[in-house]
Amino acid sequence: MKLLASLVLMAAALAAQGKLTPVDQASYPKVIAAHKGKVVLANFWATWCVPCRKEMPQLVQLSHKLAARGFDLVMISADEAEQQGAAAKLLQDNRAEGANYLLKTADNDKFYPAVDAKWSSGELPALFLYDRSGKKVRSFFGETSIADLEAAITKLL
Repeated sequence: MKLLASLVLMAAALAAQGKLTPVDQASYPKVIAAHKGKVVLANFWATWCVPCRKEMPQLVQLSHKLAARGFDLVMISADEAEQQGAAAKLLQDNRAEGANYLLKTADNDKFYPAVDAKWSSGELPALFLYDRSGKKVRSFFGETSIADLEAAITKLL
């Protein structure tokens, strides 16, 4: 009976693997609002983005380090829907627990500037830092040092 229960749990885990919650222009503000009371770093990344993959383990480590002080890391893959499984695997391999999403918009060219007027290009990685009230206080585009991110986050904690 224990073997059957274990197999059922493994099957459920495998079925859940590769599924990221879709996020679009309407739901993104709700995603951030769901973390009210915490400092939030929204990380837009993709599996094909070398700097994104390079910084992911460091972001996850930073998240674990600061979580007890009220910090949440929100990971949003900008991959196409067909790459959702690869994106989920990369998140799992890096132990990125918590809020993981897949960007799924009707028009990315409208979504990017809605998040930040300076983000019209959709450049990745893109990170957006929100204070405990949910107000965006800083944006980071392209490769960013983890030390700079940690300093900006720590000021808000």
